[in-house]
Amino acid sequence: MAKTTTWRVADIVIAAVIAVASGVIFWAWNMTYAGLEFLWAAFPPASGLVVGMWLFPGVLGALIIRKPGAALFCEVIAAVISAFLGSQWGVTVLLSGLIQGLGAELVFASFRYRRFGLWVATLAGGAAGLFGTFNDAFIMAWFPEYTLAMKLIYMGCGVVSGLLIAGALSWVLTRAIAKTGALSSLASRKAGSEPVNA
Repeated sequence: MAKTTTWRVADIVIAAVIAVASGVIFWAWNMTYAGLEFLWAAFPPASGLVVGMWLFPGVLGALIIRKPGAALFCEVIAAVISAFLGSQWGVTVLLSGLIQGLGAELVFASFRYRRFGLWVATLAGGAAGLFGTFNDAFIMAWFPEYTLAMKLIYMGCGVVSGLLIAGALSWVLTRAIAKTGALSSLASRKAGSEPVNA
């Protein structure tokens, strides 16, 4: 449980490291994603199953920093770094980062930044997936060739991807990092030994 909601220097530094590292991962994943499009060529909405790779910074940042704004900060800065390094979606990734981060942030806020267990992490990942794929399908409207049913299936795939990749894997990663002692100066320093649904 976080004792204060005020960001300290250590929180800012670690959040920035998470965001920048995530932006570099985005850049590498953008190129990998382009090479994997054959996997969902038969049914393009299935591409939603991998969108979790763009959603994890918000959940991971919130699980580690445990302060209001951490999910938004990490997701948006990661998007900025991705755009700076070069993304096939250009600066539109900034809006994507904002919306995806907002999805995760709202879940942690709804628990008053006091719950960081597996259930809350997966819920945050799912919300990021829902917000992110809604943006893709209806706000940015990247898929004009999709029927409404295909867009909804894409969103469903995105939620599943968010639950697993952004949510559950970020929770596992946070516990693993905490066990190394690297989070000793943060509110998440005991994450490695917390109950599953802390």
